[in-house]
Amino acid sequence: MPFTAWSKVVKEPVTIKDPLNREAAPRYRGFHDNDVDECIGCGTCEAICENEAIDLVPVDGIETKDGDSGLRPKIDYGRCCWCALCVDICTTNSLRLTNEYKWIDTDPDNFRFVPGVDKKDWYDKKDGWRKPEPNYEFYGLKRVEMGELHPEERDDSFIEMIQGYSKEQAEAEADRCVECGICTATCPAHMGIPEYIKAIRNDDLEEGLRILYDTNPLPEICGRICTHKCETVCTMGHKGDPISIRWLKRYIADQNPSEKYKKILETDKLTKNGKKVAIIGSGPAGLSAAYYLSLLGYDIEIFEKLAEAGGMMRFGIPEYRLPYDQIDKDVNYILSLGVKIHYNTTIGKDITLEKLNEDFDAVFAGTGLHLGRSTRIEGTEHKHVYQSIELLRKITEGEEIHVPEKIVVIGGGNVAMDITRSLARLQKIKYGKVQVTATSLETEEKMPADREEVVEAREEGCVVNPGWSPQRIEIVDGKIKGLHVVQCLSLFDETGNFNPQCNMKNENFFEADMVVESIGQGMDLSYISEPTKEHLEMGPRGRIKVNDYFQTSVGWLFMGGDTIQGPDVIHGIANGHKAAVGIDNFLTKK
Repeated sequence: MPFTAWSKVVKEPVTIKDPLNREAAPRYRGFHDNDVDECIGCGTCEAICENEAIDLVPVDGIETKDGDSGLRPKIDYGRCCWCALCVDICTTNSLRLTNEYKWIDTDPDNFRFVPGVDKKDWYDKKDGWRKPEPNYEFYGLKRVEMGELHPEERDDSFIEMIQGYSKEQAEAEADRCVECGICTATCPAHMGIPEYIKAIRNDDLEEGLRILYDTNPLPEICGRICTHKCETVCTMGHKGDPISIRWLKRYIADQNPSEKYKKILETDKLTKNGKKVAIIGSGPAGLSAAYYLSLLGYDIEIFEKLAEAGGMMRFGIPEYRLPYDQIDKDVNYILSLGVKIHYNTTIGKDITLEKLNEDFDAVFAGTGLHLGRSTRIEGTEHKHVYQSIELLRKITEGEEIHVPEKIVVIGGGNVAMDITRSLARLQKIKYGKVQVTATSLETEEKMPADREEVVEAREEGCVVNPGWSPQRIEIVDGKIKGLHVVQCLSLFDETGNFNPQCNMKNENFFEADMVVESIGQGMDLSYISEPTKEHLEMGPRGRIKVNDYFQTSVGWLFMGGDTIQGPDVIHGIANGHKAAVGIDNFLTKK
């Protein structure tokens, strides 16, 4: 405005005698600083820089680990234009611009440096440009919640409680992803998570399915029950909610009809190589190995002890979490590739392991953990003391089980929550009320069960009372009356060994007509004959030792899944995939 200019005409002009010592404005955009301890090397700053002035580089003393790439940004001031987009997009708020703008040096290479690592004079300055707070975000911090049935709609039914994303919800959630790839590094199967989330944004779900099947042939199953380790390290979780990676995976699988899989995945014409591989067990490891070996041209036959495929996915996880028709969708596609399954066939009884070796070029065993473990406290020999694995299998098979009015479940993991919630549903159907108590050695903060499982169990009327050590089951006149417990103070000693310490003076009693033990599962290796077992090299904790491709010391025998690594579905899938590569290498060289 001209009047504003004229108002200054009589004022004394300001002359800066020493411009090199002039202080910049408090929010001036000068040279970079980075808190390297807060930074996780996600690379969003590098991706957004239009001048390509930022490179992610390894730094001495900073190691790669879950949730941290081990890299840190290096700035090239020959390219930087001080736009501050790198600061504005930083997912951890570790990066900033100081208000220092003076840097004199005769060596041009010095103007490329790693902020926070290569120390500079301005590091003590507090002023400069930081991301304005609050509500100054390029991406939404709140996840799009997944719809689910209310407790009163699900507590007397085994219908699926999680409803799935709509198109609009999935695209909104996918739009939060910064495509950093931290999740991929953490995923046991190293799935192309940013790529399939991008496919959702682009509304190209066929491409999303192709990306899923690159590393995971059980997307319907995994999209519902994956332990989603990827979400625990999601970059967006540093300031808000992590991306719902598991639900987005499910969305892709749900939206692609199974009858189009062969065309989408281009598996309608597979070339056979004339070699055969036997697989023991149709759990996640066995099915994964079968899928990838089929793509490589092998004839695959699976030998399954039970009447249906799926292993612990079908017989250890309730249908309200994982509907059987979704298991069938994944399994049937694998079968459509020519894979054969021999049901009700027990290795070591109906056919020996040595016979498989004679009839097939290689054998892969993914037998899972199907044996329950007992606390061995007084009273566990009673007929109404059960193992959770046994009961979950009977529920899946539709067999009627003993369901009294009062039940105590011992255990704090996901399997314990599964049987707790399953029995609660059966109680609600039979009696119209729920009286199930779940207790564990661990305190609530340290319970291994997913937090959502504990919350949902309580919503359905279950009592979850952790932090107690079982001492004995009280039995009067041949009937169970309840469980005596004492307060558990700690689980491990100073050397890290399992050695629970209890306060014997702080006692409690949980009334019960039935007790279910769910303190872990064990492996059944009875199918391995003594001659073969003698040549197997054993690893720690009684597990069989395998190489990087899950080959045992008995060359033709490969093993994977929960008996080797886990227990969880995604590790089994990853094991099966890598074992398929190992078997192919073995037979090609052979």
